[in-house]
Amino acid sequence: MQLTDHWQPSASLDVLRQRAALFQTIRNFFQQRDVLEVDTPILGRFGVTDLHLENLETTISCFPHQRFQLQTSPEYAMKRLLAAHGQSIYQLGKVFRDDEVGRFHNPEFTMLEWYRINFTMQDLIDEVVTLLRDVLGAREVHQTTYNALFLKHLNLDPLNASVEELQNCLIKDERIADLVKRETDKDTLLQLAMSLVIEPQLNKSAITVVERFPASQAALAQLDTEDERMALRFEVYVGGIELANGYQELTHAQHQQLRFDQDNHLRKQFGKETKPADFRLLKALDAGMPNCSGVALGFDRLLMLVTGISDIRQVLPFPISCA
Repeated sequence: MQLTDHWQPSASLDVLRQRAALFQTIRNFFQQRDVLEVDTPILGRFGVTDLHLENLETTISCFPHQRFQLQTSPEYAMKRLLAAHGQSIYQLGKVFRDDEVGRFHNPEFTMLEWYRINFTMQDLIDEVVTLLRDVLGAREVHQTTYNALFLKHLNLDPLNASVEELQNCLIKDERIADLVKRETDKDTLLQLAMSLVIEPQLNKSAITVVERFPASQAALAQLDTEDERMALRFEVYVGGIELANGYQELTHAQHQQLRFDQDNHLRKQFGKETKPADFRLLKALDAGMPNCSGVALGFDRLLMLVTGISDIRQVLPFPISCA
């Protein structure tokens, strides 16, 4: 993608009107459920430790020795609010990722994120589906597990497969064969399989919910107490697009610290800079965050589905190329 000097917006007036209507629909949805709208800082001292996410950074003249991070998600700050006030909350706001630019990706985008007190993962999946049906109309819902998808599409058990078995399976796909030969990290291979082999085969007209990801991809989710090889994490796909990522949230501070440590260990292995853990999030968890489930949903991608537009640039007022 090239930067341009054009001054004109990339979204039509009709799309901007649909964008405004979608904001209103979402706000009405949560108002009816007594979920409080909040807005947390976009700029913070801490970013994420996740191997596959990078914050954009900046400095402020008043604090010349401190790097500040544009947030990839409002998750940490929202959890501090949850710990302080125990109130179900949502946020509709801008987030930033130093990531690829393309048909589904813009470095600055709008995220809908919400947390529901005393909701299980299944309670929240049901609420996500209700919202999507309100916005997109009636659609079939297919709910399955991560394990079942791999068995169906690759005849492979992702929890027990070795790196060699994954490589032997994926190397048959010419699009990723060279990459697979070089890759020895199991989770990276699993993510390649999921995003490039399995996701394109999901029913594009249905809402597909995939739940119970491997524990190694738990991020901030609780592990399944019935089988700790799996995490209480789910993703939602519609129209061939990954739309939402949710967890039954981890509330244990020491376990969260271990996750941050594991992330940084991986970052070192991959030659990336390690990131300091957000100690204020850990203190909030230690103070007692209530049991809850939370989910992040890509607003701009949802608008692509509403409008039938296939390029994210056409639902943004100004994409990065002319920002």
